[in-house]
Amino acid sequence: MSVPSSTPLLDTVDVPADIRRLQPSQLRQLADELRQETISAVSVTGGHLGAGLGVVELTVALHYTFNTPADRLIWDVGHQAYPHKIVTGRRSRIRTLRQEGGLSGFTRRSESEYDPFGAAHSSTSISAGLGMAVARDLSGGHNNVVAVIGDGAMSAGMAYEAMNNAGAMRSRLIVILNDNDMSIAPPVGALSGHLSRLLSGNPYVSLRNLGRSFAESLPKPLETAARKAEEFARGFVAGGTLFDEMGFYYVGPVDGHNIDHLLPVLKNARDSKLDKPILIHVVTKKGKGYAPAEASADKYHGVVKFDVVTGKQNKPVANAPAYQAVFAKALIAEAEVDPKIVAITAAMPSGTSLDKFAERFPERCFDVAIAEQHGVTFAAGLACEGYKPFAAIYSTFLQRAYDQCVHDVAIQSLPVRFAIDRAGLVGADGATHAGSFDVTYLACLPGFVVMAAADELELMHMVATAAQIDDRPSSFRYPRGEGVGIDLPARGNPLVIGKGRVLREGTKIAILSFGTRLHDCMIAAEDLAAKGLSTTVADARFCKPLDTDLIGRLAREHEVLITIEEGAVGGFASHVLQHLATSGLLDHGLKVRPMVLPDRFIEQGSPAHQYEWAGLDSASIVGTALAALGRPAERARG
Repeated sequence: MSVPSSTPLLDTVDVPADIRRLQPSQLRQLADELRQETISAVSVTGGHLGAGLGVVELTVALHYTFNTPADRLIWDVGHQAYPHKIVTGRRSRIRTLRQEGGLSGFTRRSESEYDPFGAAHSSTSISAGLGMAVARDLSGGHNNVVAVIGDGAMSAGMAYEAMNNAGAMRSRLIVILNDNDMSIAPPVGALSGHLSRLLSGNPYVSLRNLGRSFAESLPKPLETAARKAEEFARGFVAGGTLFDEMGFYYVGPVDGHNIDHLLPVLKNARDSKLDKPILIHVVTKKGKGYAPAEASADKYHGVVKFDVVTGKQNKPVANAPAYQAVFAKALIAEAEVDPKIVAITAAMPSGTSLDKFAERFPERCFDVAIAEQHGVTFAAGLACEGYKPFAAIYSTFLQRAYDQCVHDVAIQSLPVRFAIDRAGLVGADGATHAGSFDVTYLACLPGFVVMAAADELELMHMVATAAQIDDRPSSFRYPRGEGVGIDLPARGNPLVIGKGRVLREGTKIAILSFGTRLHDCMIAAEDLAAKGLSTTVADARFCKPLDTDLIGRLAREHEVLITIEEGAVGGFASHVLQHLATSGLLDHGLKVRPMVLPDRFIEQGSPAHQYEWAGLDSASIVGTALAALGRPAERARG
């Protein structure tokens, strides 16, 4: 006897057109089943749970109201989109989320026609949506463009730049502000839902347009007064004066979990004759409908595999502390003895472990929200006044603030210290979060000190080193995940600027590592020694300034020099090769082989597999050395 399905209505939905065949009265059941399926899937794969649970009803209502994919639906950021993926033809693969060869944890154009824009970094949806709306207008199209942006993403300047532009252009664009922590709106209920339906409906809009036409016939002072009175009247009942001032027609707040409230408002927006963009303020609850998530401080924002009944996450026991925890420990130790040290994060206090620093020094830790550009220049201002700012920012997020790194920090030689988290490949988050470019884009800047930690002890030393550098900017990079298990002191020791270290002496092959590939270098050296090839292993520590004495010795005393780094072309190896070329060390037959990330984006998978795919594992190092000596490779690529 077959067991009845627990999701009978959802089982009838493969694509959004199936949702549109349902009756409105059936959508509540569909939403409940969709929430259940989302929880079940993420319990198997891990990933971002809370944000998706908060937009289940909104997902159902949007696909019911709009003719996706012809109507463009853009999720900002993509981790809200798990329920969206389930109802857009990907349910059969949803338990492959963030797995090797599986679905992306974010929206992705190549994955589905229902993902019109790939989004893994926040605050891009309004800009992209405006571009799509203008392209539609230029082509004479009539489809809708809807951008769903979380209020966390609204803390980034890019969102306001886009809104300012959209308001001025007056293209037909619908923006859904998903306010998921009650940070903007008061509690909503039947009255606000009724007001939102009225304010978004064509009768009110037509009356308002008539009033505007009448006001425009008045003398200018009276016209201005009438317009302001109307805007502030709507702002009084709805709270949208700010958005009105930016050129949007504001509607809300709307209860994002009440489908009966959502549907008429979305339909009114879809059918609106307004000649300006619309912003619908939807209030949701992150983690909605799953008690463990609702009770959690972070609403289960990001989780590993978990038990659905208890909510208990299956977190493996760490063999060594995470690099992020070591960074926080080291920074706290420095701050204990130096009251000028302050810390800055861009909406990632727990991700960077600066929440630990904030517990110890609450007045010296600053979360600037998703605003990396502001964060870097804010740090520069602190440095101007004699403070010692440490800006802990993910490598890929720092890319958003490159002009500030150049103009506001480097040109002025300000001692801002960049703690670059998530350096190198990052596993399940894939290419969008892989820290591949920071060495390349920082080491080309005059005056920068650029370091990479080989292990957690080196990270402690580099925190101490950066604290001592007070005449120029500096950076140190470290990966996501656990260290190698080295005993750690209470406080790091400052390194000699621009000096590396030799860990193993040899005579034939020299391997010069920059970053955490050092462990693989040591394994490769053992393998090469077993083949009769005496191998030196050195840790550069610094890309800038280079240890030219060390590089010169390695070049003169070995037949082959291999450099290896967890970054793209143009980084550490390029600086080494520049020095070798200009100093004449390439004139006498030295074989140099730079090992860098390949010129492609690495797909999601385990970090070990990613480095194997990238050709940066120990076996690849051995193969590179043998090939340089003209010996055949001994490992077939799988």
